[in-house]
Amino acid sequence: MKHPKIIVAGIGPGSEQDITPAVLAAVQEADVVIGYKYYFQFITSFLRPGTQCIDTGMKRERARAEQAFEWAEQGHTVCVISSGDAGIYGMTPLIYEMKRERNSSVEIIALPGISAFQKAASLLGAPIGHDFCVISLSDLMTPWERIEKRIIAAAQADFVTAVYNPKSEGRYWQLYRLKELFLREGRSKETPVGYVRQAGRPEQEVHLTTLAEFNPEEIDMFTVIIIGNSQSTTFNHTFITPRGYYRETTESGTSIGQDIMIRSFRTIEAELTNKNIPLDHKWALLHAIHTTADFDMERLLYTDLGAVASLYEQFRSQAIKTIITDVTMAASGIRKGALQRLGVEVKCYLHDERVAALAAQKGITRTQAGIRLAVEEHPGALYVFGNAPTALMELCELTRKGKATPAGIIAAPVGFVHVEESKHMTKPFINLPKLIVEGRKGGSNLAATLVNAILCYNDAEQLKPGRDV
Repeated sequence: MKHPKIIVAGIGPGSEQDITPAVLAAVQEADVVIGYKYYFQFITSFLRPGTQCIDTGMKRERARAEQAFEWAEQGHTVCVISSGDAGIYGMTPLIYEMKRERNSSVEIIALPGISAFQKAASLLGAPIGHDFCVISLSDLMTPWERIEKRIIAAAQADFVTAVYNPKSEGRYWQLYRLKELFLREGRSKETPVGYVRQAGRPEQEVHLTTLAEFNPEEIDMFTVIIIGNSQSTTFNHTFITPRGYYRETTESGTSIGQDIMIRSFRTIEAELTNKNIPLDHKWALLHAIHTTADFDMERLLYTDLGAVASLYEQFRSQAIKTIITDVTMAASGIRKGALQRLGVEVKCYLHDERVAALAAQKGITRTQAGIRLAVEEHPGALYVFGNAPTALMELCELTRKGKATPAGIIAAPVGFVHVEESKHMTKPFINLPKLIVEGRKGGSNLAATLVNAILCYNDAEQLKPGRDV
């Protein structure tokens, strides 16, 4: 009598070329092959004459395992087949559990196969080039609450995610919910999504889209879906998740600094309390929170409707050619690449040789004096305040008297004396586009980042900050 054994073999996704030599040898060795009848067509030509094939039907995995043990315990070599890899949502775990339950002496041999997600990945390009996970949406044996937690964890951890069992006749909404969760947790709308139907079989279909455009109605139970991570990209209809060998730039041409900034913005966007805000306000808000790590900015940052978009268009059309800052620190934080790209000059009059004399003569602060000089020479500039409330108040007085006609105002002075009043004075100018950090908070770095948000507003739609980093 032969030594009884059960070989659990993954026969791959459905093509003879994708069956491993070890699995072919196993089915040739077997006296009995047990599996779902649909899979027999892929191995019939390799069986020895007289090999018995036993079909247990769909959804009868326990019966399949029980028959395997019954035949093996009679001294036969039994091969239990699963599509893909039998250890991934296949028969291997069940066979080992049943061996323990029966206290059986039957030897178990597990042979891996090419999984459907691996085959799908190869057809799409290289989407699982970095950390990935696989999630099944089948809730037959796993509560949906647990599946949803796993989806959220995968999205938050930025895993490339393969999705099995995405849909069935009774499960139509789960895939919609998965898409909703990935977007909610910060995965970009532009994230590549590939899906392959009947991978490796004659009916094979390969599709590539984005998370925003992905349509669950195009999916059926024979489809594997792969959702990219924040590094994933497409090139010539190929889906790629880089491993990191090109460390100077990402595949999309972004620098390492910009890549970090993009991921930071996606994290911030996912944590916003209110996501239903105009794009140009959101763009400024994301910059403000990124600079300060302070989500209180959701409450404090005020922008006139369309202010960011309007100011960007004026810079783009060269209607605004100059930015005036109250202090040099605010000027130094404005990105030089963006200024060069748009042909914009930044000036700060604080250290102008005329300022000290004017301040002494008029009994005003040096920053006030600097604003008076700036208004004479650049009345239509964008005025930016990150430090001095008295300078902002000076501009408001000059504007009210018709002596200044600024293109816009960024009001973000910081401190305890006259700070809030200066911001209150700014808001009534209804015809001036304004960005105001209300309350005591502000600072030169915050004022500069709001300018940067305006200068790169054309990157807002794609949520791709940091072009000039």
